[in-house]
Amino acid sequence: MKEPRKPGLTYRDAGVDIDAQDDGLRRIKAMLVATRTKGVLADLGSFGGMFAPELHGLKEPVLVASCDGVGTKLAVAFMTGVHNTIGRDLVNHCVNDILVQGATPMFFLDYVAAGRLDPSVLASIVEGVAAGCRENGCALLGGETAEMPGFYAEGTYDVAGFIVGMVDKSKIVDGRSIRAGDVLYALPSAGLHTNGYSLARKIFFEVAGKGVADSVEGLGTTIGAALLAEHRSYLKTLRGALDAGLVRGLAHITGGGLTDNLPRILPEKTAARIERGSWPVLPVFSVMQTIGRVADDEMYRAFNMGVGMVCVVAPEKASAFEAHLDGLGEKHFRIGAIVPGGRNVIYA
Repeated sequence: MKEPRKPGLTYRDAGVDIDAQDDGLRRIKAMLVATRTKGVLADLGSFGGMFAPELHGLKEPVLVASCDGVGTKLAVAFMTGVHNTIGRDLVNHCVNDILVQGATPMFFLDYVAAGRLDPSVLASIVEGVAAGCRENGCALLGGETAEMPGFYAEGTYDVAGFIVGMVDKSKIVDGRSIRAGDVLYALPSAGLHTNGYSLARKIFFEVAGKGVADSVEGLGTTIGAALLAEHRSYLKTLRGALDAGLVRGLAHITGGGLTDNLPRILPEKTAARIERGSWPVLPVFSVMQTIGRVADDEMYRAFNMGVGMVCVVAPEKASAFEAHLDGLGEKHFRIGAIVPGGRNVIYA
């Protein structure tokens, strides 16, 4: 008598649980639907997302696209078990990256990859993505989830975001009109945003020997809460100022800090002169500098130092720009000016 034939291998035997993926997708379907705008054409589940942009009033529409991740801020999410803020970080970072060229976001795509996808964690991540999309008025058009056993460590994942926006060609903000004498304004960050986390984790968890639930003198909250402070979007704050032609240049202060990001928008033969002490540096940065004995130059390249966005404004429009921000209740700080130079940042 022949022995019963052993059942063949399944995808689950290799570490990929398709049923769990389907469960996760069912959980997030309503979140995606809640971000739909009138331009969305394809239903959830299609192979590609379709979007019909509104071109009324645009003489020469230009698409502006960007993609990014949130770096090792993810490690803090793993340590705390808080996963519903990472998605908003991702969206807001991408929104700001196209906003600095004057673009308004239309739609967003996300990518989530893990060794094993936990449906509840996936739902938490996408909850944040969907919230960020709704708050910025863009559709979560689609995305991808990838389960790759043996590739990611247990309990970890990676996320990436892709955004597409649009601006009229005549209203592109590229810094070409920046001149010596223009005024620099800082819009405050909420914390580290999405940069500098490798150094921050080394300072808090290795040098200080602390955990995410601990605090240190001067921080005012737990280390985990300080490091998970969400990346701000400046779209609603600046959209009106851009439409009114009040801004000559914008720099999103991400990796490289003020030192490396401001030169990206400066014309030849100009420099940005920044007055230290002209804005409040958030406690998290002062605490990290003290614990890690980090030099000033390194701090200003690794972190945003409390500045999420720098706005370059012509002196004759400074009053109108300040009035615009005051009307929104937005804090702002005059931190310096454009001077003759070699596309660099000068700290005074």
